[in-house]
Amino acid sequence: MTMIRTSHDRNELAGLLRRDPHLHAYELGDLDDFYWPYTTWYRLDEAVALLYQGGPTPVLLALHRSPAVLSELLTGLLPVLPRHFEAHLSPGGETVLAREYPVRSRGAHLKMALTDPDRLARVAPGGEVLTEADVPELTAFYRTAYPENWFDPRMVETGHYVGLRRDGELVAVAGVHVWSPRYRVSALGNVATVPGYRGQGLASTVVATLCRRLLETVDTVALNVVAENTAAYKLYDRLGFTPVAEYAEYVVGEPPAPASDVRPV
Repeated sequence: MTMIRTSHDRNELAGLLRRDPHLHAYELGDLDDFYWPYTTWYRLDEAVALLYQGGPTPVLLALHRSPAVLSELLTGLLPVLPRHFEAHLSPGGETVLAREYPVRSRGAHLKMALTDPDRLARVAPGGEVLTEADVPELTAFYRTAYPENWFDPRMVETGHYVGLRRDGELVAVAGVHVWSPRYRVSALGNVATVPGYRGQGLASTVVATLCRRLLETVDTVALNVVAENTAAYKLYDRLGFTPVAEYAEYVVGEPPAPASDVRPV
């Protein structure tokens, strides 16, 4: 078996990931200075895996269109992975991790990419660019509109969060998880509408407005969506996104036990 090795060469990694930019949009974005300090990269020949540690729990991204290559990549990674992490894996990858870890699925997902941007013109622009001053309101917005969402306030610094207000209150938002003009790639995220305003096309407005902004600086706009989220899938389909890959998200290993509140005497 070829040995896994770490890589610290961004040009080398970018060359490999650009062979399939729609599949690897998140990884390409994570090569940017904004994310790079939180990343550890592994290579097995031409296959690349990323361990991202910029959030509360490490996230492993191991995506490949060949199940055999993916299995070999993950097998080589088993000795170096943390005890507890989340994982985004191409189909079949979970069986390898299950050799050493308890693995709990968070469901099937799709990767989609904006392949027909002309469709964005069907939606009138709307909303406003949100700033760091809006972070407290955004945090409260997501508690109501998307409580299971993971929102990293640092991403607002990119200038690529668009919000729509009604009577002065945020009712729909679209943002990014990744944006890198250097690597010409972005990934949408944190898209939500408060319950009382759903079904009015507000999400389409903020997503289309954001995508038009993003295309001024990037070539690839991608996103992840839960496969069973039919409403979201239809929204993105109308705006020119198409499925480019299947993957699944998992919680791997056991979280550390909480520290005891009892102090020794």
